[in-house]
Amino acid sequence: MPGEVLSQNEIDALLSALSTGEMDAEELKKEESEKKVKVYDFKRALRFSKDQIRSLTRIHENFARLLTTYFSAQLRTYIQISVASADQIPYEEFIRSIPKMTILNVFEVPPLDGRILMEVNPNIAYAMMDRVLGGKGVSVNKVENLTEIETKIMSNLFERGFENLQEAWAAVAEIEPLLTDFEVNPQFLQMVSPNETVVVISLNTQIGETTGMINICIPHVVLEPIIPKLSVHYWMQTSKKERLPEEIVSLEQRVKKADLPIITELGSTDISIEDFLLLDVGDVIELNQAIDVPLTVKVGEIPKYAAQPGQAGKKFAVQILDTLKGGDEDGK
Repeated sequence: MPGEVLSQNEIDALLSALSTGEMDAEELKKEESEKKVKVYDFKRALRFSKDQIRSLTRIHENFARLLTTYFSAQLRTYIQISVASADQIPYEEFIRSIPKMTILNVFEVPPLDGRILMEVNPNIAYAMMDRVLGGKGVSVNKVENLTEIETKIMSNLFERGFENLQEAWAAVAEIEPLLTDFEVNPQFLQMVSPNETVVVISLNTQIGETTGMINICIPHVVLEPIIPKLSVHYWMQTSKKERLPEEIVSLEQRVKKADLPIITELGSTDISIEDFLLLDVGDVIELNQAIDVPLTVKVGEIPKYAAQPGQAGKKFAVQILDTLKGGDEDGK
């Protein structure tokens, strides 16, 4: 780890202190050689690297854009959703950080194990429901008294919105989000052990004039199988997909049936624009091609063969005499 850069005045003061005996060089060396101990809190075990957290942030930035589009279409009002932060904390700390009464949507994401929690601030949830019911998007926080109709409207809205996570995660895992539980009291919801590390992605959300947060809580058990795919090396590498034998055969058959333009040049010449403008029916243009010189056959503008003219039945034809150099498969 690089040390702190000293100014020239600090360097002069340090040299002066060493020369006058105020500081001992041996003591400085001893302090440098001592092991530096860093306090580690086992309750806040960091199980994800910064690189992996950045990858999760990128994935959910895409998810936030998809949610913005989805809710804009559903609510017909101004919607803005963006990633505010991504942190790894104990599950217990996350539960303490959200309101005592809030909107909790629990999703399974097969084939991955575990469940993902999407917590929606009541101000946001009620503003969305008000818009669905034809209102202006006014928020009234009475989450502890949700009716069955309100519960159904909210759960349906967030269930369809969370389906966008499937597209956002497509690069790392093929998941099928499924809403399994809808709760309003975090104390009644125990997805994992209190000390389990979870990644919390917080989304700044604005519905018209109402603002709030949407938090997505992802336990370590869900991400464990796909952790290698969250590294920079995975995102940077290019995977080469091998074709199946039947795909190769099918491709060859389609290529063989493709039409190619075949052009035989009888010759060419140069004339002036004046002569060109005076051309009329019956005029003869002299070509620079001798009769005893083979004609050039082009395939897709590329000279490919040498041929001689002739007749096949009642139609004009050419007979291939040779393959031209430079007319190979790469088109050179």
